[in-house]
Amino acid sequence: MRSIRLFVLLALVLALPACSLFHGTRENLDTMTVEALYNRATTALKNDNYGAAKQLYEKLIARFPYGPYTERAQINLAYAEFKNDQPDDAYATVNRFIKTYPASNDIAYAYYLRGLINFNRSGGMLSRIFPVNRSKRDQGYAVQSFDDFSLLLQRYPTSIYAQDARQRMIWLRNGLAQFEMNIAFYYYERQAYIASLNRAKYVLDHYQQAPQTGDALALMVQSYKHLDDTKLADQTLAVLKLNYPDHPYFKHPNSWPHYSWDLWRLIPFQGGFGVTDSGVKVASRK
Repeated sequence: MRSIRLFVLLALVLALPACSLFHGTRENLDTMTVEALYNRATTALKNDNYGAAKQLYEKLIARFPYGPYTERAQINLAYAEFKNDQPDDAYATVNRFIKTYPASNDIAYAYYLRGLINFNRSGGMLSRIFPVNRSKRDQGYAVQSFDDFSLLLQRYPTSIYAQDARQRMIWLRNGLAQFEMNIAFYYYERQAYIASLNRAKYVLDHYQQAPQTGDALALMVQSYKHLDDTKLADQTLAVLKLNYPDHPYFKHPNSWPHYSWDLWRLIPFQGGFGVTDSGVKVASRK
C-alpha cells in the first residue's frame, strides 16, 4: 500500500513540470511580442505546418488588430488556409484582406490567390490525372476563377503573377468550352438538333480562341444537315474547311461524331484542353 502511495506521489511530482511547461507555452503566446509571434507563425508556414501557422496568425491578428505585421499575417493566413485545404476560409480571408488593405504591396498577390483558390475548387489539380472529371462537373468555380484572374490582369497587368494567371485563364477557357461541347454532343446524340446547334454557337461566340471551336463548327454542320438546312450547312462547312482543314470530320463526314466506346464524349477532338497547366506552379508565401 505504501508503495502505491509513493508511485502516485511520484507521478504527481513528474506531472507538475509538464503542466507548467504547457501552461507556460500558452502564456508565452499571450505575452509574446508581435514580431516574435509573426516569426513563429511564418516558421510554421515555411515548414509546411499550415494548421499551426493558421492558429498562430489568427492569434496575432486577434491580439494586434492593426499594424504592418497584422497586414502580412492576414495574407499569409489566407495562404495557410488555402494550403490546408480550407478553401472557404481562405476565400473569405483573402477577400477581407483586399477590402481592408487595397493599397498593400501584396494586393496583386491577393487577387492572384483568390483566383487560385477557385481554380483548385474547379478541379484544376484533379484534372491533371482525370481530365474527364473537369469538363463534366459544375463550372461555377471555374467561371469565378476565370473572372478573378481577369480582374488581376486588368488591374495589375505587369505583376509577377500576370503570366501565370494568363496561362490558367487559357486552361480554364478551354475547359469551359469543352463543358459546353459535352452538352452539345449530349443533345445531338438525343436528336435535339436545335439545342445542339445553339450550344455549338455559344462556344463560337464565347470561346473563339479555344481549340473546341473546330468541333463546334463540325457539329453545327451535322445539326444543320439533320434540320435540312443545306445552305447553312454548306456555309458552315466552308468555314470549317478554311480554319480546320485536318479536322476528323473530313475523314468520316457521314458518321462524325462516332466512336465505338462510351468515353468519347469526355475527350475533346483537338487533343486535350489545348494548353495544359504543366509547369504552372503556385506562388509560395515562404
